[in-house]
Amino acid sequence: MRLATFNILHGRSLADDRVDVDRFAAAIADLDADVLALQEVDRDQPRSHHTDLTAVAADAMGAPAHRFVASIAGTPGATWMAATGTEQPGTAAYGIALLSRYPVSSWQVVRLPTVPFRFPLWLREPRKLIMVHEEPRTAVVAVVETPHGAVTVVNTHLSFVPGWNRVQLSRLRRDLMAFPGPLVLLGDLNMTPPTPATVTGYRTLAAEHTFPVQTPDRQLDHVLLRGEIGAVTATESRALPLSDHRALLVDLFLDAGRHRP
Repeated sequence: MRLATFNILHGRSLADDRVDVDRFAAAIADLDADVLALQEVDRDQPRSHHTDLTAVAADAMGAPAHRFVASIAGTPGATWMAATGTEQPGTAAYGIALLSRYPVSSWQVVRLPTVPFRFPLWLREPRKLIMVHEEPRTAVVAVVETPHGAVTVVNTHLSFVPGWNRVQLSRLRRDLMAFPGPLVLLGDLNMTPPTPATVTGYRTLAAEHTFPVQTPDRQLDHVLLRGEIGAVTATESRALPLSDHRALLVDLFLDAGRHRP
């Protein structure tokens, strides 16, 4: 089984500053993931040609089970509000997505605590201080029915605010205690090792630099495991022709003998 997590930067390439839907589909197909976690996903946004990027990704990888979860309704950097899950069809939204080639027996959404105030943020380029209203953060949880049994898979994209992402990860860990194991947590956690493993107590399955895309010098994207699932046979940080992150891939040999619910 191949797991992958990829912050897609709403499908935009740094090379030409464009969202090319065909290029995005080809990149997703290139990953050849059985279970794929995506962050910074657009739906019905003008900047990505009003495309449902989750549906495009599902077609590209052949994933009959998929779910987009909006974190905000509206457009990042413009007018938006926290998503509630009750938005009308056609509403511009932005969030995360989880896709699986295997059947999914249940889906859950976890809304994470949000920074409750505006805060100053220093931008290296163009060297100025701005006040930021941090966007809401969410997680999506799926119970994936693999050929060797059920695996709980979680995708999230945590805050870039130092310290607050630890608060969110701690809350998520607590909320996930009710879900059956083994459990795999994927996503852009906006923190470097060993913090994610320390906060959760989960085991890191891949140690690869994933950011920035051209010359990565840190790992912001992670695949963590709670419980036993089998042996890791390969890991990779893969540069694709879009985004400012690399995709993180983990290949697993699912061992039915070690796979315990």
